[in-house]
Amino acid sequence: MKRLASGLFAFALSAAALAAVAAAAAADYPARPVQIIVPYNAGGGTDLTARLIAQTLEKYLGGTVLVRNQPGGGGGIGTSAALHARPDGYTLGTGSQGPLAMLPHYGGIDYTIQDVDFLALIGRNLMVVAVNKNAPIKDGKAFLAYAEAHPGRLTVGNSGAGGANQIAMEGFAMAAGVQVKSLPFGGSIAAITACIGGHIQAVVAHPAELIDHVKAGNLRVVMVFEDERIPAFPDAETAKELGVDFTWAAWKGLIAPKGLPAAVRAKLVAALDKTFHDKAFLAKMTGMGEDVDYRRSAEFKRLAERDAVVAGNVIRAIGLYGMNGKTK
Repeated sequence: MKRLASGLFAFALSAAALAAVAAAAAADYPARPVQIIVPYNAGGGTDLTARLIAQTLEKYLGGTVLVRNQPGGGGGIGTSAALHARPDGYTLGTGSQGPLAMLPHYGGIDYTIQDVDFLALIGRNLMVVAVNKNAPIKDGKAFLAYAEAHPGRLTVGNSGAGGANQIAMEGFAMAAGVQVKSLPFGGSIAAITACIGGHIQAVVAHPAELIDHVKAGNLRVVMVFEDERIPAFPDAETAKELGVDFTWAAWKGLIAPKGLPAAVRAKLVAALDKTFHDKAFLAKMTGMGEDVDYRRSAEFKRLAERDAVVAGNVIRAIGLYGMNGKTK
């Protein structure tokens, strides 16, 4: 009995010692520079956003925050590096929809969405559908009616095979129970140009990519994949208004490998919350043309996991599942 009591006492002392060490580590965090891995080249939108976040986060975290670019593999290489880093709070990553919700279904990578600790959503790029000015489609209702009456004949361009824009249209079509003919192009500009030229009837793109063409009268936005109509195109109906329960937008946020010490994570999340409410930071983001749609960890996680399910269903349906190799 004495031996048992002695063992329990030793265990209690050990647990208390570990707790004290963990508390001390959290109190000292960050004791060295924190790095944010950007899985894309320097100079792009995600990179510039990450650098603004790093500058502001330093103020609230009380330490140096650096940005490291690790491009390649459609964002998969840098994302993998962030998720396989030691979970101590010193290596974070920018996590985008493609690498997190889509690439795991294409295969050839060594992580899944279940490996991600979602810290904060940075923003979303909305998706809308536009038609050629001469297309026999005047609004969202007409778009859906045309697709229903002409299965597989409604041509809709997108920025590339298997990309977020194609997933958007195919996901909508699946939810609506219709068939469209998705046509991948080498980027959004090429798809938009084809639509303006009348070579295709419609195109999926971001509002900023379309607004000048709409103002010029060459295109008409008929649908938006949001919960509510958007100020840029107030006449464009949502899919939900048409009776189709579907939303979709590209997004990016800050992530970490799972297993962060609770106290470190709490300090990091609190600093991020202050960062995304910092007026100077928000002004700089606006000046850079980046819209901030900050969402805390739980909501970011729900969005990402929902999109992963939608993307998986679409990718299987269009025959691209596992095209890059074995899925994890």
